[in-house]
Amino acid sequence: MNFVICHYSEIALKGGNRSFFERKLVENIKKSINSEFVLDIKKISGRILIVLNDGVIKSEIEESLKRVFGISNFLFCIKTKPTIEDISRELTLILEKEKFKTFRITAKRSEKNTPNTSQQINEQVGANIFNHFKDISVNLENPDINCFVEIVSGSAYISIKKIQGLNGLPVGTGGKVVLMLSGGIDSPVAGFMAMSRGLNVILVHFHTYPETSQNSIEKVKEISKILSKYQPRTKLYLVPFAKIQKQIFLSINPKLRVIFYRRLMFKIAQEIAKKEKALGIVTGESIGQVASQTLENINAIQNGIAMPIIRPLICYHKDDIIEKARQIKTFDISILPHDDCCSRFLPKHPEIRAKIEDVLAEEKKLNIDLMIKEALNEIEKPFSFI
Repeated sequence: MNFVICHYSEIALKGGNRSFFERKLVENIKKSINSEFVLDIKKISGRILIVLNDGVIKSEIEESLKRVFGISNFLFCIKTKPTIEDISRELTLILEKEKFKTFRITAKRSEKNTPNTSQQINEQVGANIFNHFKDISVNLENPDINCFVEIVSGSAYISIKKIQGLNGLPVGTGGKVVLMLSGGIDSPVAGFMAMSRGLNVILVHFHTYPETSQNSIEKVKEISKILSKYQPRTKLYLVPFAKIQKQIFLSINPKLRVIFYRRLMFKIAQEIAKKEKALGIVTGESIGQVASQTLENINAIQNGIAMPIIRPLICYHKDDIIEKARQIKTFDISILPHDDCCSRFLPKHPEIRAKIEDVLAEEKKLNIDLMIKEALNEIEKPFSFI
């Protein structure tokens, strides 16, 4: 099977902008697949057609396409002439290698001027298959094998397996954002969901090395490798945060320390976003999950940030977040123990209903601009994951 037909759903609703999304999807598919395996990738009649080399490793192609946002589903296909005889013959050869008791034919046409309608293909090819094999029957609701026939650009593409894709929008169609990546369960899931809406995600991790071990850094690097599979290129900034924590610890009301840790992180993330020409900040916050994530504290933390803050998980149940983390293979890494920079110097009774006026009054004790400038100067060259 030297052809792959990729379908998309949401992109088809984009009207006049549709070609932009289609071009980006083709571009992302090209970047995801080993070029040695591919002869051509192009858009045809509301689909993406991939032409493969002989001897291609099908499993590698499948795994790559499963990680491309914008693909609804895809099929490995054989190409033949769009006649009933040719379709029946090729499909019979495929089915002779399979074990099944029930089947159905599912035909689609991209052009309506073909000799046979989709229903005629279903009926006539189905009759030929039924007559060729013994002890089989048609089952339209739940067949053992669903035989897909797509008539596209004067050819028939035949397959017996449709593989589910990620859906969503191609990464890069929605612009850039910065993700505050903690190393816990939530933020990698938030990054994944941001990518699903076409956003190119730049990762930013705050650490307290050498005051603590490198565990959080190593965890985040491993998580970054996983997330990089879902977008063409991933960049990771590691921001030293120990000095800022000490300054906050020595100067700020203990009840407000967590608020200020987060405020400084947002302000630094905003500066990195400006440098990268990103237009927003993504976090893994979920209402009520920890003390800093009450509405009052969220409002106090984000006060003064001049770009959109995107919180994909804001109303998600923790069990749903964990399930998604398992699906994208970040959960087992996220639960490994590490020193969270926000957990250091935590007060016994953190404020859960912070008032902005109290926060701004406390902030006068700090030279915020200098703290941000020093932190940015200490950032080393970002890591790149391809």
